[in-house]
Amino acid sequence: MRFSLSKFLIALLLTSMFFNCARRGTPTGGLKDSLPPILVKAIPAIESINFKEKRIKIFFDEYIKIADVKKNLVISPPQKNDPLITPVGTASKFITIKILDTLDSNTTYSFNFGNSIVDNNEGNKLGNFKYVFSTGSYIDSLFVTGEVTKPRMKKPLENIDVMLYEYDSVFNDSIIFKQKPRYLANTLDTTLFEITNIRAGKYLLIALKDANHNKIYNPEIDEIGFVKDTITIPTDKKYNFTIFKEIPDLKVIKPREVNKGHLIFGYEGNTKDLKIELLTKTPKNFESKLTYEKGKDTLNYWYTPFENDSLIFKVSKGDDYSENFILKTRSSKIDSLNITKSTNSTLHLIDTFSINTTTPITTFNKSQIKITNQDSINVEFNAYLSKNSSKLYLDFEKKINSEYTFEILPKSITDIFEASNDSLSFKLKTKALENYGILNLDVQSSKSSALIIELLDEKENLIRIVKIEKPQLVKFDLLLPKKYVVRVTFDENNNGIWDTGSFLEKRQPEIVKYFKTPIEVRENWEINDVLILN
Repeated sequence: MRFSLSKFLIALLLTSMFFNCARRGTPTGGLKDSLPPILVKAIPAIESINFKEKRIKIFFDEYIKIADVKKNLVISPPQKNDPLITPVGTASKFITIKILDTLDSNTTYSFNFGNSIVDNNEGNKLGNFKYVFSTGSYIDSLFVTGEVTKPRMKKPLENIDVMLYEYDSVFNDSIIFKQKPRYLANTLDTTLFEITNIRAGKYLLIALKDANHNKIYNPEIDEIGFVKDTITIPTDKKYNFTIFKEIPDLKVIKPREVNKGHLIFGYEGNTKDLKIELLTKTPKNFESKLTYEKGKDTLNYWYTPFENDSLIFKVSKGDDYSENFILKTRSSKIDSLNITKSTNSTLHLIDTFSINTTTPITTFNKSQIKITNQDSINVEFNAYLSKNSSKLYLDFEKKINSEYTFEILPKSITDIFEASNDSLSFKLKTKALENYGILNLDVQSSKSSALIIELLDEKENLIRIVKIEKPQLVKFDLLLPKKYVVRVTFDENNNGIWDTGSFLEKRQPEIVKYFKTPIEVRENWEINDVLILN
């Protein structure tokens, strides 16, 4: 019996070892951890009063990491010297906050970590975790909520600072350009905000898209939104307002030479009626052209090259701005004339065909350009240059289901550097009316202001624009089959463009309604829709 029992025990041990080894190679796993870290305790405790400490320690039930703490941490009221937060980049079961600033007396402080605290294994966020304390005998508990949006953007604007400035004996409107606010919150990954732990009083409420994260408004790089009237706390009102980029004061940057005969002037502000004069003596055949780059704060100054070591420019705008610049010229390379056509194969019935160039066109010879249809019959057309002389439009009456041949003889087009085109020939086709759709929008509004109706594609590219004096039926015909989005601007001053706001003038931007639900247009369909504007 003793021998048999020993063999049994040995066999059992071997079986157990084999089973454990097998398990080690094929883990069974389990439910994925989806729970955020849990606060265990804080020293001093959260919502401590008569706070005088310089170090805070916060403990959690599992190992955590701090992610993007500089981006996420919002301290209200802001401090001159940011606290030291450790550890950063390594896992730990606690966070240490070392306060490096002098705390104001009788003040409630809130350290909002946003979404920066995550568990070490799965990255589960402990969203909007706050450590609150007071240097006085009680915790301020008032709050204000609302939403910040950007009118001309389909995608919600995130990570916006929302600020309260206290109306006290030293308050004036310029304070936002010089000082940090009394209270501060951030929308994080939403458009909603909540500023908490506020004391009762009267405040200025603003929002900033703070480019350099200094909590001070810089009109040149920041976007701003504001509530025009003073807000009084406590309040039950939700404050919804928009954020916008102000037009800064005009500033022109010293020109930079791209190539010989081609300079770039950077600028800020409104360049309408801006003049750039070359004061240097020029030859008789001298020409110059000023062009803008779409979507960029850049002016291109083109000129016929001539030999000179330096150029002197006077840049002015009426009585508001005047400045002289001196530029040393060094380049010997000249920009090449590259020509493309506005479409590759299909010429849509509503479009005007153009020849596009990389350098400004100075002259063209219409007699050397010919357009014929599929029956080899000449087609009458008008030819004219775009405002910046980089497009030569060839406008003619297009017929459905037709084919057109374009022949452009050599030297028909000449640019500012006296370069000209080689022989060009290509064919384009038009489609049938059945290949397009129609969208009728019955625009209704209780307001009587002029409206700008914009039809965008799903990538927010502008497809069509209609300007109307009052709400009415708007028809978009010859639309390609696809999904469209509608954006409407209340054009209060009836100048045909959206106007931004001004903080110092207490002027809000013009109201924009963005209808995010796409409207699908199909071939040979006519869609009727109602657009109700409140």
